[in-house]
This record gives sequence, structure tokens and C-alpha cells, in this order.
Amino acid sequence: MSRKIAIFDTTLRDGEQPPGVSMNTEGNIVIARQLVRMNGDVIEAGFPISSPGDFRSVQEIGKIAGDRCTVWSLTCAVDKDIEVAAEALKTAQRPRIHTGLG
Repeated sequence: MSRKIAIFDTTLRDGEQPPGVSMNTEGNIVIARQLVRMNGDVIEAGFPISSPGDFRSVQEIGKIAGDRCTVWSLTCAVDKDIEVAAEALKTAQRPRIHTGLG
């Protein structure tokens, strides 16, 4: 019996949670390239409504991922959040919106 283990990486969305950690678009792109190279299945790329940098990161990661992995964007369950995420994900061939209720 074989089974596939899917890699769902949230580093680019949650990576700034530990105290003292700060990430930017350039660093996110470096990490995303490595995740694609390692054949990750899903990259949760960011929360584009939170800042212009997160928006740009999601856009750039969508370009980098091509059809090799799914690019997810986090949103709150608010129309504007979802619209901004959809705009940022236009560059992704395999886009997904991850919506949560706080």
C-alpha cells in the first residue's frame, strides 16, 4: 500500500509570529523558490490585505510556483479581504483562498 504525504507550508504566512522575526518580500521569494524546488504541494503565501508587501509577496510567489504547487492566500471572511486576495492570486496557476472566522 502506498500513500502520498502532502506538504502544506505556512512559513510565509506565520513566519513572523515568533518575537524578533521580520520577513520581507525578497526573503519570502527566496523561501518560496526553495519550497517549489523541494516539491511542496501548498504554499500559504501570505495575507495580502495586511500590507502592500504581503500583497506583492503573494503575487510574486504565484509567478514562481507556476503549476508545480498550489498557492494559498489567507483572508478573513470579509468581502474586501477576499477581493484583495483574489487580485493578488491572479498570477498563480493554482490559486486558493483560505478564509477563516476569528
